[in-house]
Amino acid sequence: MKEMPPGETTREYAYNMWMKAPMPMVTFFKTLDVSHLLRFSHRHNMRFNMLMCYCIGRAASQIKEFYTLPVGDKLIRYENLAINTIVANQQGEISSCDIPFSETLNTFNVDYLRLTRQVATSCKDHDLSENSMVIGTSALVQFDIDGAVGMYSGIFNNPFMIWGRYRKTLFRTTLTVSFQFHHTQMDGAHAARFLDLLQKEVSTIRLA
Repeated sequence: MKEMPPGETTREYAYNMWMKAPMPMVTFFKTLDVSHLLRFSHRHNMRFNMLMCYCIGRAASQIKEFYTLPVGDKLIRYENLAINTIVANQQGEISSCDIPFSETLNTFNVDYLRLTRQVATSCKDHDLSENSMVIGTSALVQFDIDGAVGMYSGIFNNPFMIWGRYRKTLFRTTLTVSFQFHHTQMDGAHAARFLDLLQKEVSTIRLA
């Protein structure tokens, strides 16, 4: 990772406007059609949540703003992305697990299964934040929710996604997601494009 002077980035105006704002986070909601993703999950015996995380990484990797994050009062440029997932551990509590993003689905799946199993057993978080820009996720799959707005701690500025249980109808399956981002990192147009790309990735995922 590398510190970037704001004046040498496209985010200088946003840095000046939003870095000191008391509430610099913005949240978008979108309902995704996940019919293809669910069928793919069943056909290839892959976890739906893993596939969602993979598609999030695929979509984010196509938008350069995801690679620069406000950390403290600095802008930090990263070369890599990671996806965070919350894991139920063997003590009945939860732990945090960062999975390095890979363009190859099978590689990401192997890392996801290995690292979530390791975190669940050890009850110790797996943190990649020093080497990767981490996108947080929280999947409340046992609950039917319409959306959620993440908490802004003033410490972590990472983008964050939340979703609940998907909804099945006669012809399609949908999933409502919330996406929270720091306005210094990206503008609304970047976030909206990310969500459009996420829908595309969810609808076209394949093994190759």
